[in-house]
Amino acid sequence: MQAVPLIQPTPNGLYCQAGDFYIDPWRPVPRAVVTHAHSDHARPGCDSYLCAQSGAALLRQRVHKGAAIEGVKFGEHRKINNIIVSLYPSGHILGSAQVRVEHQGEVWVVSGDYKTAPDPSCESFEVVTCQTFITECTFGLPVYRWPRPEDMFVDIHRWWEGNQEQGRTSVLFAYALGKAQRLLAGLDASIGPIGVHGAVAPFLPLYAAEGIKLAAAEKVTADNTKTFKSKGLIIAPSSAQNTPWLRKFAPYSLAFASGWMAVRGARRRGAYDRGFVLSDHCDWPGLVETVLATGAENIGVTHGHTAPFIRYLQEEHGLNAFDVPTRFVGETATGEETDGHAEPPAEEPEA
Repeated sequence: MQAVPLIQPTPNGLYCQAGDFYIDPWRPVPRAVVTHAHSDHARPGCDSYLCAQSGAALLRQRVHKGAAIEGVKFGEHRKINNIIVSLYPSGHILGSAQVRVEHQGEVWVVSGDYKTAPDPSCESFEVVTCQTFITECTFGLPVYRWPRPEDMFVDIHRWWEGNQEQGRTSVLFAYALGKAQRLLAGLDASIGPIGVHGAVAPFLPLYAAEGIKLAAAEKVTADNTKTFKSKGLIIAPSSAQNTPWLRKFAPYSLAFASGWMAVRGARRRGAYDRGFVLSDHCDWPGLVETVLATGAENIGVTHGHTAPFIRYLQEEHGLNAFDVPTRFVGETATGEETDGHAEPPAEEPEA
């Protein structure tokens, strides 16, 4: 009789039968271990949640203020029905974690979403050795290679200053949780006033409570519109595009901060004036380096371009790579939250 894998896909998401818990379940379950507070990983309605301590307030904001949430320190062991569970930083957003699961000497790690590039808005990624590593691969194609983040911020500042000279408001679209705060951690507030959309504002005090230093920013309201018009930079989710809210700041220049901006045509389809390649996920080299650094021989691949990444790991590195089904694709080309039905852009960047 074949042994049941320590972690296996089910209709409710990844399940550890020996511990009777789910990791980032898709539906409400009795016990959930959650990697981070993005909605494709943290679903409301579970009886209990376990997450990293620094991400507990963000998770509570996303699922329910009265939810039963336990936050644990990174590296701290928790026993769940004789299974040892511990969390380690994934470098994706504040409090984002990889989940390490150990049973009778067997170690699995579920990466959640991750990046290895430095980011002052969250804890730095840590490699966790294991026998089986389940990795996301949102950007799992060789064409995805990120420029240095510091170079992107130089470009953003130049774009902002250029807009000021032309009397245009700078509107920078970004994911409300994670990307928006990463931008605020790198922006130079001396250039001009910085405003945030109402979808971004609730998360800022939660970051401040964890000691994360962000550029001073003010929630944009009907009373302070003139503060930002023609000289300010406003961070907003892309759902604000083509709305009466946005038209208050005309004339404006629209930009989008995302890894998808490395893709030819993505900026054009979004009708953005500028695209800044800044992702909270690993690029292709980062994915490969991380997989190899774990020392794992078994690699489960999920979220994104799974087939080419699996083929590469099998053919080039001789690893036992396999697909892990998911309802989700991770970060979408529009920067909006997804229930799994969005698809990455069809066109790839020019060589």
